[in-house]
Amino acid sequence: MPKGGPDGGDGGRGGDVVLICDGALRDLEPYRRRAHFKARRGGHGEGALRHGADGTALELRLPPGTEALLEHDGTRHDFVRDGQRAVVARGGPGGRGNKRFAGPTHQAPRFAERGLPGEETWITLRLKLLADVGLIGLPNAGKSSLLARLTRAAPKIADYPFTTLHPVLGTLEGDDRQLVVADIPGLIEDASAGAGLGHEFLAHIERTRLLVHVLDLSPLDGSDPVANYATVQRELELHDPRLAALPRILVLSKADLVDEQRRQAARTEWDARLGDNVPVIVTSAVSRDRFARTRR
Repeated sequence: MPKGGPDGGDGGRGGDVVLICDGALRDLEPYRRRAHFKARRGGHGEGALRHGADGTALELRLPPGTEALLEHDGTRHDFVRDGQRAVVARGGPGGRGNKRFAGPTHQAPRFAERGLPGEETWITLRLKLLADVGLIGLPNAGKSSLLARLTRAAPKIADYPFTTLHPVLGTLEGDDRQLVVADIPGLIEDASAGAGLGHEFLAHIERTRLLVHVLDLSPLDGSDPVANYATVQRELELHDPRLAALPRILVLSKADLVDEQRRQAARTEWDARLGDNVPVIVTSAVSRDRFARTRR
């Protein structure tokens, strides 16, 4: 200040980067083509002891079911409810003006302090479906057909494997509540090790409460249904042992392609193999037939 002491104000603090769970969102499409996000910097300190304004926080909105992994410290945030927030990068402190450095022996300092840079990190976002029931099984086992019969969902259905490349959700209306059913794209051998889109498919199963294993009674490739069941079970255990322990139902699909005697034999065989803890249902999405043994 001319003919007077120092009067420089402090700089403002930089804005934080905040992740917010937004129940109105359904996917991570806004982050597909843009990878860098930066909060606003703090304002400069000015004369007459005017302090700079703090920078505005940058709010990044994510759909429910998103998992955010911070690279710099390995912190993991799980966003499951609307309004949930997490600060993932804090803004740097503002610099001090020259007024802060005035003292009895240094009454007219002609220097100030620069602000410090804020935190920065890479964040990996993974969206895991929030579904009550997950339909699992090998490619072309009949999951999409079953979902289309149970709900109003319209997944792609064809007579070749991997017609479903992304999980499809459907809603099943019950007497007292709604159930969200997810058609998880077909698992293959070594999916837990990343074969195909294994990790992406298996991640969506982690949040389900019940697994419905759809098993083709008459595979087009002539494979053994018992071996096919074991393949899917093994991949679940390798990915996360908790998944293998989830409650489940076995659905023997495409029953219209085999005769009545073979249907009965298959149901009896799987009842004996799995015991009373896993209900076995024989279905046909084409004829809409269903046959299940009553359990207590």
